[in-house]
Amino acid sequence: MMKPLSHLSVWACLLLIGGCAAYHPLPLPDRARLAEHIADIRHVLPEPMPGTNSKVIDVGKPLTAGQIGMLAVINAPELRSERGEFDLAQAAAIQSAVLPNPSISLGYATVLSGPGAVAAYTASLAQDIASLVTYRSRVAAAQAHVSQVNADLLWKEWQVAQKARLLAVGIYWNNQALSHNKAKLAPISRAALQVRRAVDAGNASRADLTPFLASKSSLDQAITALELQQIKNWSDLDTLLGMKPGARFAIAKPQTAKQPPNLDALIASVPERRPDLVALQLGYRSADESMRTAILGQFPAFALGGSWGSDTSQVKSGGPTVTFDLPIFKRNQGQVAQAKATRLLLHEQYQSRLDSMVATILALHARSEYFNSHLEAAERNAASAEGQATTAYKAYEQGNLDGRALMDYETTALSRRLAVFDLERGLDETRIALDLELGLGLPRTRIAPLDTLGQS
Repeated sequence: MMKPLSHLSVWACLLLIGGCAAYHPLPLPDRARLAEHIADIRHVLPEPMPGTNSKVIDVGKPLTAGQIGMLAVINAPELRSERGEFDLAQAAAIQSAVLPNPSISLGYATVLSGPGAVAAYTASLAQDIASLVTYRSRVAAAQAHVSQVNADLLWKEWQVAQKARLLAVGIYWNNQALSHNKAKLAPISRAALQVRRAVDAGNASRADLTPFLASKSSLDQAITALELQQIKNWSDLDTLLGMKPGARFAIAKPQTAKQPPNLDALIASVPERRPDLVALQLGYRSADESMRTAILGQFPAFALGGSWGSDTSQVKSGGPTVTFDLPIFKRNQGQVAQAKATRLLLHEQYQSRLDSMVATILALHARSEYFNSHLEAAERNAASAEGQATTAYKAYEQGNLDGRALMDYETTALSRRLAVFDLERGLDETRIALDLELGLGLPRTRIAPLDTLGQS
């Protein structure tokens, strides 16, 4: 009889050991992992659905702002903690579904003196019942929290994509302004050199040279400011893409998105699309379930079981046991109050986010309309000013216009062309921001890789 029991004990121990977690080391990285070139980062988007083909972004061609946004999502170092955050939420869900173990109590007492003839034995088995009462609401709250974390991480991906798209647009239009300023600087520098030679030869006065030098100095300052801004924008974009500062690639001209045709309908459906609002909804659902758990937690701690014993006179006894708290002082009132306050806080936060979202969308729509309505007129004014500047330059070469008047024409033409660039940039940035606020044009599910990021 002892041999089968001994085998059973061995198997029971093996099963217990096999169910335990084992330690595996996870050494910290010993160096930074930054790519040298755009081709060295990930550029294959995960498949949108199982069985579909993955999309490859051709990084050898000029990249659109949207493509750069997607590259940022799958390469951004700041998104590398996504897996850990999600795993933490899932671990909490696993913990919420685990029931407490039954309690076993064993006792042994030997006879030291008196009439007893044999040793006494006692054994009891009890299970906490109160945890079963709150089980369903506790698990539902944890599962809602997992979904909330997932939605929050998707919103974080959207924000990273948004940041990258705005930087790409800024770099493109800054580069246009920089090229235009440099193009204007070259003829002015040549004209200033010619006038300086004339002054040195005694054929012109220093007053003739002053407007050229002033215009050249102004352009030099503008070019320097734009170059510094470009360096910062490129550095920020390289960081988002997980590349070393100084990495460069071609950016395509932004394609301005069309104005949404039915803004009111899109605003009404935003809570179904925007991950941050979905996350708040799930957070509220989790808080609501937590409040149910707190209310059910008013049920006092209750353990049900049975006991068996044999005393020193070999009298054996057994029967059920019940252990419970008397709810005189503690009735879980603190947890109930905290859960109620948390739910109210999330309710007000959701309302605040809705109000802010609608106000932001309407403001962006108004800005977009402003940029769009002024862009055509600004283009006409710039073209007219550039035509006048060309005519003025011919008149200056023929001696029919002085240098100061020529610089006035050139300055006007440049400022109006730069104004067009500012309007186009503002329109692109506003439409990109409007798409984000409306929850349009971005992946509906997370695409940041869950394995080690940064490897191509």
